[in-house]
Amino acid sequence: MVRLARLLQFSDSTLPVGSFAFSNGLESATQTGVVSDAESLLRYVEVILSQAARADGVALLHAHRAALAGNYDGILDADAELLCRRVGEEQQLMLTRIGRKFAELVLKIEPVPMLERWLTDIKAGATPGCYPVGQAMALAHLGADEVEAFVMHQYGIASMLLSAALRLMRIDHLDTQRILFIAQQRVQDDYAAVRDLSLDEIASFAPVFDVLVAHHTTTHLRLFMN
Repeated sequence: MVRLARLLQFSDSTLPVGSFAFSNGLESATQTGVVSDAESLLRYVEVILSQAARADGVALLHAHRAALAGNYDGILDADAELLCRRVGEEQQLMLTRIGRKFAELVLKIEPVPMLERWLTDIKAGATPGCYPVGQAMALAHLGADEVEAFVMHQYGIASMLLSAALRLMRIDHLDTQRILFIAQQRVQDDYAAVRDLSLDEIASFAPVFDVLVAHHTTTHLRLFMN
């Protein structure tokens, strides 16, 4: 019961790691009309979840396995491979800023030697500090298996997007909860699609999303960092 309670704590959308400052491209999607209502928002969330599974999710699974094996070099490999495949400065900033804040938060709560070493390397510039990698280490330490870690990561992505939607669109909490409920039904298929991929196979194809991220970089008036 304690284990479950702690996993719920670290999957809470209000976890203070700065995710509220990022919209994952949704701000530009609403400005350009790509997302305009509940149904187009659902489609956008599903695209982002698919992309996250095939990039962040692969790195998370490898980092989780490395953490359980005590393989710190495997952690660094996952960190580096993920960052170099993230398109755009803002997307990289989101990954690394939340990653560092997450590590700092966890270490205030619970000593995790591997995570502490990782944070030291982040501060020294020896590794980028991508959030899914830090999340993998912390969840492995808390006793989460890789399926639970993957589900928690994907849930966090959807929750972050829908929290941003409430501030960007004419949509209410009832619609966002409906969208969250529907979007989560894909998580098992996403896990099955990526669980056997190598780090070299981290990839995603979402050109509209990449254009939206680029658009946001040059926007003068905005609420979110991306």
